[in-house]
Amino acid sequence: MDAVLAACRSTGAQAVHPGYGFLSENADFARALEDAGITFIGPGVHSLDLMGDKIRAKNHVQAHGVPVVPGIAEPGLDDARLLAAAADVGYPILIKPSAGGGGKGMQAVEHPEDLPAALQTARRVAASAFGDDTLFLERLVSSPRHIEVQVLADTHGNVIHLGERECSLQRRHQKVIEEAPSVLLDAATRERIGQAACDAARSVDYTGAGTVEFLVSDASPDEFFFMEMNTRLQVEHPVTEMVTGVDLVAEQVRIAAGRPLSLKQEDVVLTGHAVEARIYAEDPARDFLPTSGSVQWLSEPSGEGIRVDSSLLPGLAVSSSYDPMLAKVIAWGPDRAAALARLDSALAGTAVLGIGTNVEYLRLLLADPDVRAGRLDTTLIQRRLPGLRFRAVQDPELAAAALLHLHSLAGSASPWQRADGWRVGGAVELPLTFAAPSPEGTDVEVGVTGTAAQARIRIAGGPVRSAALLDAPGTPTARPLAPGSRVQLSLDGVLHTFTVAAEPDSGALWLAGDADTGPFTVRLRVRSRREQLDRQLAEAGREAGTADPVVRSPMPGTVVAVAVADGTRVSAGDPLLSVEAMKMEHQLRAPVDGVVSISLAPGDLVKADQVLATLTPEPVPAGDEPSTGPATAVTPEGADNARL
Repeated sequence: MDAVLAACRSTGAQAVHPGYGFLSENADFARALEDAGITFIGPGVHSLDLMGDKIRAKNHVQAHGVPVVPGIAEPGLDDARLLAAAADVGYPILIKPSAGGGGKGMQAVEHPEDLPAALQTARRVAASAFGDDTLFLERLVSSPRHIEVQVLADTHGNVIHLGERECSLQRRHQKVIEEAPSVLLDAATRERIGQAACDAARSVDYTGAGTVEFLVSDASPDEFFFMEMNTRLQVEHPVTEMVTGVDLVAEQVRIAAGRPLSLKQEDVVLTGHAVEARIYAEDPARDFLPTSGSVQWLSEPSGEGIRVDSSLLPGLAVSSSYDPMLAKVIAWGPDRAAALARLDSALAGTAVLGIGTNVEYLRLLLADPDVRAGRLDTTLIQRRLPGLRFRAVQDPELAAAALLHLHSLAGSASPWQRADGWRVGGAVELPLTFAAPSPEGTDVEVGVTGTAAQARIRIAGGPVRSAALLDAPGTPTARPLAPGSRVQLSLDGVLHTFTVAAEPDSGALWLAGDADTGPFTVRLRVRSRREQLDRQLAEAGREAGTADPVVRSPMPGTVVAVAVADGTRVSAGDPLLSVEAMKMEHQLRAPVDGVVSISLAPGDLVKADQVLATLTPEPVPAGDEPSTGPATAVTPEGADNARL
């Protein structure tokens, strides 16, 4: 807040548009701007105070006749009261932060024994994100649809709605794909829910753009329940703009300047259909772990009916300290089928080298039969995740990465990094170990002999194949590769084209495939000799097939909680600590039974793959060794074998 106010003073700004981050719903921020004589392009402090507190908002609209989800919502509820009230609310239960938004801190609880730990996590996340750990409980409605209504209200008493948005495709309470209008509502229900949203806005003297969110029963579309009001512009506002032709931000500025709305309710007409997909910095194939890095190369779509709202630029550093959303791709069509097809085509033309994204996952989701048919609810993604099949790395990518690695070693004086060495009996392959390029998480061994322009290659112990890296057909590659370079690989005489970039620090290679061969991006990294040795040493004392007793951080982040003290005996599955990255908390558990060795504390920063804890099995007490049956004599030969 202080930084924004300082920027206003130094530039002479008269007004602040808060976007749709947490400051956009912060009453203290609006109050500070008001005290400084600067216009807040948003609702008044009263509306922010009332609707920003989800407990007060729920009680307020209920008093005005708006139906709400059963639950307990009172100020100052401590864990004891929430635990006592849970049985009356009924399971499954949804824990919600009173000051929250964007799904942060929400926890779904299926069983009573899981509630105490979930309350602790929800309070911690709420306090970190909003500075307020007040919680309330709601019944978790089975198979609900998330429908929200866009409203505009000016200072002259005019309040209108601009139709609804379907936001049911969510993961961990974060919206993934949104669309307008919803296929669920008929014209009569659309008008009823729209008027309910306008009534909620009028009840708090609302001004500006806002969104009233409802749960709608899939089985009974004419029934809806108030969830909350977002007193700001929504991330998904472009779909409303594309079907109504109304510039919501322009209307926000008009309202803040004291002017009346530029349109009336009867002027609002919904034309066609629009769908938005959020591009996140995450790895869906590895349980959506956050990703970070810098943008080495970027391709974003354009064309008729396509809109891209993006923060991405070549060279941009993406940190784990911020929300993972990178961009939004929005498509409009004359009907829903056309909009979905156009969005899928736009995502096929989206590629980011240097940062892992969820683009492939978005396309898989759009191809789901229920999604295409409009059979949506907020649990659909959770149900579909186990059956999703991500594209595995293919031989051409591995061959191209191996030859590009070979190309980068050209001129090296190290005999360990040459693939053209001679020995009696023929040249020896240069062994390359690629670090778990597939979703299954297994390394791939590639052997290569020769040069990048003419090589023999063996992938995963398969047959020897001929390979060559070309700038253009028939021309050997003989220059450094800049980010975004296009290279051609000849593998057994078949040409494959890639756009490539290398991470400056790790040396990992990113490859993007052409749309005509099936668009994809893949990250491939050759393990160093030191890394391979460390892994071999770590596995040397472990039985084959047993879990690794070393707990490593799956991503860079901040330790926010440590559940056990150093030296504690734990069982497999017990929580050890929690790491936060990109505003999401990830709990790490013990992989095996044993005594934990841990020296971290809340607030510590950790790197990806950093060792966080180690489990040491407890020795079996004397006399407790399991019986192996009758004793047998050991011959001298047997004794020698035992020693070996």
